[in-house]
Amino acid sequence: MRVAYATRGGFLARRDPRAVLFWYALCGLAPWFTYDLTVLAILFVIAAGTALAARIGPLLLGVFALGIAGQCLYLLALVWFLQGDATAIQGLAVITLKLGTVSLVSMAAFVSLDPEKLSDALLALHAPAMLGFGVSYGYRMLPLLIDEFHTIIDGHRLRGPRATRHGLLGWRTARRVSLIVVESFYPLMLNTAKRTRTTVEALETKGFTTERRDDAGRRIRLAHLAFGAGDVALLATSLVVVVAAFVVGTTWPVLG
Repeated sequence: MRVAYATRGGFLARRDPRAVLFWYALCGLAPWFTYDLTVLAILFVIAAGTALAARIGPLLLGVFALGIAGQCLYLLALVWFLQGDATAIQGLAVITLKLGTVSLVSMAAFVSLDPEKLSDALLALHAPAMLGFGVSYGYRMLPLLIDEFHTIIDGHRLRGPRATRHGLLGWRTARRVSLIVVESFYPLMLNTAKRTRTTVEALETKGFTTERRDDAGRRIRLAHLAFGAGDVALLATSLVVVVAAFVVGTTWPVLG
């Protein structure tokens, strides 16, 4: 959540949130309409460049790179153990490129959208008002829940005696940690309930209310959104690049 909230000011962060959602839908769905390795490789390179331009945090990119590398090694070992041929490796490469492309596009889009922008984009696209409210409320409450959970667990560990012996394979330590985790849920719910009313009231003052008949609240809240020439250029360029990738893959299937 800290990585998701740390918007670093990439080019997508300056665009209208509706354009970012449309861009995400276009680039996220395109890989699933082909099995050609050439097209998928081009889309993966484009997604990687976009992720770097969106200035995703190095921690998130590092975790992604480690995950892709581990998955490739695991799949290659599985193919070798099952005595698979080049066809099996090609099929595994296809699904890996698809998942990698979608992951990069998702990171670029949602790191560039804070809770306010995401909920405003959903409301501007005429999604139910409660959906935008739920998205914004969930984004705000999840970090609070995590921080509160860690605080309660630390309190239990400070008050409780440490195990003098770990036992076989550390079963005493595992038992103590499990008990602490279970006992922490009840005070977690109580402490969170105290913050719920304050959080809801703060969101209500920002216009997170049910839609009125005159739609005045919705217009006031979305008055700052502007779908400009840069947003149109982003979508048009992305569409042209995706179509060009499919044309290149169809014309020169050197990898498929």
